[in-house]
Amino acid sequence: MKIGILTGGGDVPGLNACIKSVVDRVSEGGHSVVGIRRGWRGLLDCEPGNLESIQENTVLLNRKLVRTIDRSGGTFLHTSRTNPVNIPPAAVPDFLKDRIQGDGPQDFTEHILTVLEELGIDALIPIGGDDTLSYALRLHQEGVSVIAVPKTMDNDVRGTDYCIGFSTAITRSVAFIQNLRTSTGSHERIAVIELFGRNSGQTSLIAAYLSGADRAVISEVPFDPDKLAGFLLEDKRSNPSNYSMMTISEGSQIIGGDVLMRGREDEYGHKKLGGIGVVTGDLIKEITGEDILYQQLGYLMRSGSPDSLDLMVAKNFGINAADLVVSGRTGRMMALRNGSYTDVPINLVREGARQVDVEEMYDVDEYRPKIRHMDGKPMFLY
Repeated sequence: MKIGILTGGGDVPGLNACIKSVVDRVSEGGHSVVGIRRGWRGLLDCEPGNLESIQENTVLLNRKLVRTIDRSGGTFLHTSRTNPVNIPPAAVPDFLKDRIQGDGPQDFTEHILTVLEELGIDALIPIGGDDTLSYALRLHQEGVSVIAVPKTMDNDVRGTDYCIGFSTAITRSVAFIQNLRTSTGSHERIAVIELFGRNSGQTSLIAAYLSGADRAVISEVPFDPDKLAGFLLEDKRSNPSNYSMMTISEGSQIIGGDVLMRGREDEYGHKKLGGIGVVTGDLIKEITGEDILYQQLGYLMRSGSPDSLDLMVAKNFGINAADLVVSGRTGRMMALRNGSYTDVPINLVREGARQVDVEEMYDVDEYRPKIRHMDGKPMFLY
């Protein structure tokens, strides 16, 4: 068999370990693996019959080539946020320009299928989050043999209790929050710490829960700045060191407001999400008169090598994916459920990203984590 593998969306620690475990596992059976560069963009940019184009966008993987890649984070195949069903005319490769129809987003699935056939790929292992895997589902519906591997530091892919990258992102966030206590306390300030989290507030919630931050604002619950400021001022005054701390998801909204975007749109019409932490800090300062320490963790959350948990899950997801491909059981997604490795139908990603169970996990009135009961909860509380 010839197996294709790619990584799409934002990078997380553990991707390289997953790639390596797939290559090592299938090589034992004499199968080959083709790495596709830059996620779905690599397939879009492949021009059938053009050897130079194919060599630029793919790489034949072997055990020697991947021997040490699991020691670092990110993805050595590189990544992009390209979705072949939603390509703006400006982003269409030159050799496909004559296929553009209309001014809106273009669907190049027919081209992707042609490229997969030209490359001789028998099965595909995409590693990604909700958007990347939604296109994997599309290819599955088109008859492509697909085994999906969920990764996202937001841990919000449906069907699995865990996604590659979550543990390292939380570990990093907790460490940075604890380290920021020294400066926040030394200057007797209120710290506002902004974390990645577009549609799910899981990282803000769990990082605050584990680090003991005073308040946590999440994407799912719009907040009142006056109310939040009052809580943080009370927290500061009751702290012997005279400071307080809060976390906030980048996708959070003030009551009656919108999610904040910044910068220019990319070629897909997307602006960068973020800046709510700055706005919130300014409002808190205006309301309380207190000085603010603002820190956006951003890419620090998902940079560097994976921790042991992400390394283990990534390797084991890779092994399971490889075994399913070789056995011919496709149309599945790797999953952890009830503490055990398993696989689920890939069509679960159609249901969209998961969000925090606010009723079970969050105090809407107090803006802080509140676990109603622990019995029966999954290990990662999600």
